Amino acid sequence: MLPRTALPSLFLLLGYALLSSAAVLVDFQVAQPPPVPKDAKQCTIQVLQRDFAFSFGSAEVVELVPPTDCGPVGSWAAITLNLTVTSNGTQFDRLGIFTFQNVEIWRTSTPEPTRGDGIIWTYIKDVTRYAPLFAKPGTFIFQLDNLIETGLDGIYSTVVHATFFASSPPHPPAKKADLLVPLSNLRNDTGNDVSVPPAFSINVTLPRNSVQVFAELYASGNGNEEFWYFNTPNQFLNALPGFLGQGPFREVRLLVDGQIAGAAYPYATIFTGGIVPTAWRPITSYGAMDLPTYFLDITPFVPILTDGQPHNISLDVTSAEEDHTILQNWFLSGVLQVFTDKSTKPTTGKITQYTASPFSQTNTVGTVGENGDVTFTVSASRKIHIESTIVSGSGQVNHVVWSQNLQYTNLQNILDDTAIQDVLQMSSGTVLSTHNGVPVVVDDFSFPLGINFTLLDPSGDSFKATFDHSYNRDLLPFPAVVRSNIQERQTASGFFLESPNGNTGNGTNSNVFSYVDQAGNTYSRVVDAVLNNITFDKQSGTLAPTSPPPHRGPLPFITGSVGKARLPSARRVPST
Repeated sequence: MLPRTALPSLFLLLGYALLSSAAVLVDFQVAQPPPVPKDAKQCTIQVLQRDFAFSFGSAEVVELVPPTDCGPVGSWAAITLNLTVTSNGTQFDRLGIFTFQNVEIWRTSTPEPTRGDGIIWTYIKDVTRYAPLFAKPGTFIFQLDNLIETGLDGIYSTVVHATFFASSPPHPPAKKADLLVPLSNLRNDTGNDVSVPPAFSINVTLPRNSVQVFAELYASGNGNEEFWYFNTPNQFLNALPGFLGQGPFREVRLLVDGQIAGAAYPYATIFTGGIVPTAWRPITSYGAMDLPTYFLDITPFVPILTDGQPHNISLDVTSAEEDHTILQNWFLSGVLQVFTDKSTKPTTGKITQYTASPFSQTNTVGTVGENGDVTFTVSASRKIHIESTIVSGSGQVNHVVWSQNLQYTNLQNILDDTAIQDVLQMSSGTVLSTHNGVPVVVDDFSFPLGINFTLLDPSGDSFKATFDHSYNRDLLPFPAVVRSNIQERQTASGFFLESPNGNTGNGTNSNVFSYVDQAGNTYSRVVDAVLNNITFDKQSGTLAPTSPPPHRGPLPFITGSVGKARLPSARRVPST
């Protein structure tokens, strides 16, 4: 690493210097800037720099040593990671996994590059909630599996920096857990996510004076599960030859010693090569650069977990099919944020109420028309209610009430000999955990998704799609993180033609985004793009930048520089 002090934006300026020709495409995901203290002393270090070319199975592994010139180590007010990448050529989007001290701390993906002047993007990730990991040297891993082969020559030239914000009386040290316990593969040579199925299990032994334990889960579909929300219930596969089965419902579960402790109905992240790649330029789909995570309170199990013995934590993903199985595969990982009592005496207590079924309640109905049209609806619901009384070694009594109420529906119409596929999905829920009546975890969310996919000719080499995708979430992850509310709606559309003479496409993308948190930070952005160009961009709020971001000037309709599309339902773009 190359230590630098008080240079938080130098690498940004260097990166944007590449834009002097005004031809480089600046990709971005709409999101709030991290709510960090702008007037605090900052110490920035370069964590890694690498050109990810043929990097499949070869992660970048470095030793990260925390700076000592921004106050006592571990006392920081905030920590951010800055990822800046350039690429030129043709390449698929690639999943990126950041791991530190065997804990996944950020899951991202790459935009697909263009040929010519290429692309650049920067994303700044708030990693303050992982501060205990940064208080000592450790192994930092960035896994970005890329392939260089015929037709795919794009290299991802990557620089990662970490910025530490010194604490002070106006900006006290960030609240943090006493211990972070990874739920991962614990490897030191690659990303620490695990592939399921089969289910992943790990034994953990927590300190006997643990009094609060909160889980954070990373989860995303891959391979035949990338477009899980398009999948077909098995009972209709005979009418849809070649389509992927196991239905469109997915539930991520966490079990403690075989008992359900919590579940998540995941957000449908659409990666930039998904369906119509030209719809995601230069604005990616929401979540593509910073995939959402899911928070559970497993404090009700503390009376079991503090007996000094190892206990089994399991992670899996289930479906609404009779056998609850899914296709291959999902990438999962997690971390336990553990808070301990000031006393070293063991925590005691008991679970006083437990209501949780092993799987969500599901229902599938539908019809197959005489003309072959297929219509079906898959619905699911989940209720969890667990109460415990927990007594710390210092004698404090905590009455914990953990509840989840989740709902899901997916309506699909597959028409005109499968040339048209409409998806209308809604995942929503109310999640609440109180400790002595005080909310410590809140997650009220709704993730509506509407997609129309239409083939434009029987060959399958031209198609179009429209998207209406929202992420609405009132979230208090756990007591060390401020509560926030995000409202994001993204509408997009695009056309794609794959041809031996070069792929052609166009796209539009509109976003209305707002963020507010209980610390008083606000941010809103309305931004539109048409044919790779930003046509409107307005930002406001306390977190808004003082100068507008760089954008490329108008460009003509682009051909010959668009990578191949990945399609849902096992559809394949014909080989050219």
